[in-house]
Amino acid sequence: MKKAKRLKRSEVPVEMTWDLSSLFEDREQWQVALKSILPEIEKFKEYKGRACQDGETLYKVLSFLEELSIKMVHLGTYARLKQAGDGTDSQNQEDVMAFAQVHARFAAATSFIESEIIALGEDEFKALFDNDDLKPYQRYLEEIYSKKEHSLAPDAEEVLASMSELVNAPYSIYQTSKAADLEFEPFLDSHGDELPNSFALFEGKYESDADTVIRRNSYKSFVKTLERYKNTYAAVYGTEVRKQVAEAKLRGYESVTHMLLDPQDVSVEMYENQLDIIFNELAPHMRKLAKIKKEQLGLEKMFFCDLKAPLPSSYNKPATIEDIKETIINALGVLGEDYKDMVKRSFDERWIDLADNIGKSTGAFCSSPYDDHPYILVTYTGNMRSAFLLAHELGHAGHFYNANREQRVFDVRPSRYFIEAPSTMNEMLLAQHLLSESDDKALKQFVIINLLGTYYHNFVTHLLEGEFQRRVYKAAEEGKALTAKMLCATKLAIIKEFWGDAVEIDEAAGMTWMRQPHYYMGLYPYTYSAGLTVSTLVSKLIAEEGQPVVDKWLKVLKAGGTMKPLELIKTAGIDMSNPEPIKEAVAHVGGLIDELGDLYKELQ
Repeated sequence: MKKAKRLKRSEVPVEMTWDLSSLFEDREQWQVALKSILPEIEKFKEYKGRACQDGETLYKVLSFLEELSIKMVHLGTYARLKQAGDGTDSQNQEDVMAFAQVHARFAAATSFIESEIIALGEDEFKALFDNDDLKPYQRYLEEIYSKKEHSLAPDAEEVLASMSELVNAPYSIYQTSKAADLEFEPFLDSHGDELPNSFALFEGKYESDADTVIRRNSYKSFVKTLERYKNTYAAVYGTEVRKQVAEAKLRGYESVTHMLLDPQDVSVEMYENQLDIIFNELAPHMRKLAKIKKEQLGLEKMFFCDLKAPLPSSYNKPATIEDIKETIINALGVLGEDYKDMVKRSFDERWIDLADNIGKSTGAFCSSPYDDHPYILVTYTGNMRSAFLLAHELGHAGHFYNANREQRVFDVRPSRYFIEAPSTMNEMLLAQHLLSESDDKALKQFVIINLLGTYYHNFVTHLLEGEFQRRVYKAAEEGKALTAKMLCATKLAIIKEFWGDAVEIDEAAGMTWMRQPHYYMGLYPYTYSAGLTVSTLVSKLIAEEGQPVVDKWLKVLKAGGTMKPLELIKTAGIDMSNPEPIKEAVAHVGGLIDELGDLYKELQ
C-alpha cells in the first residue's frame, strides 16, 4: 500500500513560490525596518491635541501618516505572506505577532487624528479646505468626518486602537489553528493506496476530484477532524460575533448589520436583495444542476460531498502552468497592453505562489501592498479550474495595480461591495476568450462547466455563508448562545432549504461554517455575489459593445476608492439600486444550466 507525502515548504521548487524580495530582501532587513519604525511612531505625540489647529499642521500630520502607513503596509504584508506560505513555521508565527504588537502601537498613537477631525464643528471642518495642500486628502477627511455620529470619546477610541491585537485575536487564533494544529487522517482511494489529507488538499483538490471514492473518503477524513474542533471553533467565532454586536451597541448603531454595512456604503436593502433574490430564485436552477450532475456521474445518490464533483466533458484543455499562462494572457489582453503586461510580469517575476506544502494557507487570495506589485496565493492542482481561479486573483491584482498607481494610499480601496467584481470579471473574460477560439460544442460545454463552477463558488458557497451570517447575527442580538450545536444546526438548515430533495445532506454538512475565514471579516461573503452580478452584466456589455465598455471598466479600476459603490458600478454601466440586475444575473445562470443540459443530450 503506497503512502503519499506532502512536501515541507523548504522542499517545494522555488519557482512555484512567490518572491517577496521587493518588499524586503530577507527577514533580517524586515526586522531592522520593524524596529526602526517604532521611534517614528512616537513622533505623533508632538501633534496630539493640535492636529487640526490649522491647515498647515494637519497637512504635516496627514503627510506623515501617509508615509508611515505605506511602511506599515509593507511590514504587515511581508509577515502575513510568510505565514501564509507556511503557518507551521514558528518564526513566521512570531513575526506576525511581533508586527501585530507594532501595529497596535501605531493604531493607538494615531487614533487621535480621527478623533480630532471628528470633534470639529461643521464650519471648522469645511474651513480646512481653504488650505490647498489639503485638497488631495479631502475625500479621506470627509470619510472620517462621516463617522462623527458613531464615534466614541477620543480616549475610548485610543484604548480600542491600542487593543487591536486582542480585538483581532479570534481571527488570528482561527487562522493559526487551521494552519498549524489541524491534522487529518490519511484515507484510502479506490486502489487501496493511502492519500494524505489537509485543508488545502481537500478544498483545492479532493472535494472536486472525479473519483467518487476519493471525494467521499476524503470528506469522511475531513469532517472527522472538524468534529473534534467544533466546540473550540464555536467559542472563537462566537467571541468574534459578540465583539461585533457589543461594538455596534457601543457606537449607537441600529444593529450590527448596520454597523458592518456602514463602511461599505451599502444600504440594508441592497444587502438583503442579494441574499433574498439569489437564495430563493437560484435554488431551483441549482437543484436542476445537481440532478444533471447526478445523472452524468452515474450516481445512485447525490450527496453533499459530491456537489463539487467535476461534470464530465469531452473536451480536454491542457492544464500545465505554461498553457494556463498563455491562455490567461491572451484572454485578458482585451483589457489593453498595460493590463496584459501586468499579467505577464506576475508569472515571470514570481508574484504568484503556486506550491502545495504543509502549513500553506488554504484557498486563494491577492495582497496588493501600496507602492509595490501584487502577490497572489493559490494552490495549483493541475486542472483547468486552476486557470479560472488564477484569473480571478489576477482580477484583484489588476484592480489594485491600476488603483495604486492612480490614487493616494488612503483612496485606493473601494467598497467591499464592489471588491469581487474585478476578480470575477476576469473569469468571465477567460470564458469568452475560450469560446471565441472555436464553435466546437464540446468546448462550449467545457466552458459552461467552468463558469458554473464560478457561479457555484460565488452565488452558492459564499451566498449561503452570507445567509448564515444574517441568521447568526440575528440570534446573537436576541441573546442566544452561539454554541457549536446551534451553529451547526443553523448551517445545516440553510443547506437543506437551498438544495431541497435534490441532494442528500448529512449531519456533518452542518460543520461547513468552520471552513471559512471570511466570517472574521465582517459582512464579506455576500459581497461575492454582488461582485459577480456586476461582472456578469458588464462582461456581457463588453462582448456586445467592445472598447467603449472596456474603457469604462478601466476607468472604474483606476478610480479605486474615490467613488461610492453605486456610483462606481453606474460608471461601468450597471444600476444596482434596484433588484433587476440581480434577477438578470440569476436568470443568466439558469440559462447556462439549461444550455448545459441540452449540450449533454446533443453530445451523447
